[in-house]
Amino acid sequence: MSMNLLLLTDSQVDVLPVLDLLPYAVQVSPRDKWAQAIKNPQLAAVLVDATGQLNEARGTCRTLHANGLNAPLIALVRDAGLAAIGADWCIDDFLLTTAGPAEVAARLTMVMDRRGMVSTAADDMIRIGDLAIDTHSYTTRLRGEALALTYKEFELLKFLAQQPGRVFSRDQLLREVWGYDYFGGTRTVDVHVRRLRAKLGPRCETMIGTVRQVGYKFVAPKAADEELPSWDHELIASLVTQS
Repeated sequence: MSMNLLLLTDSQVDVLPVLDLLPYAVQVSPRDKWAQAIKNPQLAAVLVDATGQLNEARGTCRTLHANGLNAPLIALVRDAGLAAIGADWCIDDFLLTTAGPAEVAARLTMVMDRRGMVSTAADDMIRIGDLAIDTHSYTTRLRGEALALTYKEFELLKFLAQQPGRVFSRDQLLREVWGYDYFGGTRTVDVHVRRLRAKLGPRCETMIGTVRQVGYKFVAPKAADEELPSWDHELIASLVTQS
């Protein structure tokens, strides 16, 4: 898919080397020259280098948004800076500088598709308890707060949540989420599960359940009244009767 991209960066190094492997026309410009650079009417997306000074990158993104940028706005960030990315950046998406060509291509395509959509169909939403997964916009919210998931973390969570209770082996997850052409080991699945649990937090990390010597499954949270054992329900009922 051919597209014109604008990369705003003050760095002397290639902040996203994988772009050289993709069929995109990439224009590089200093961040303070954005006003002239964004005049290209064929611009498909704007990438802002957020690998260094995060506050400056955030300011650039907010300024671009405030000036009515028509193209999708994407921040390029390192793993260490991911926690600083928030709604106040006014970006459409983010990309880790370590992302592979397939992920970069997929996220760029999706972010442009999202910009062309006025609304999201109900079928694109997976809602389980306090967890909401928008499969079209590739966004995830837990108790209303957005989760900063990488592309594969999102794909893994979505795949498990679509079939709650079903157990998948690591090999199955590699095939379904990473694809048959992936040559990494099953350890990759364990690493992504650990990161997902950390982002879900202590209260919700149990949504990703481990089945020993088999694999993983999605565990739907129980309603408050279901968390009590049967004898607790009987005790509560008797206390109500006595009162």
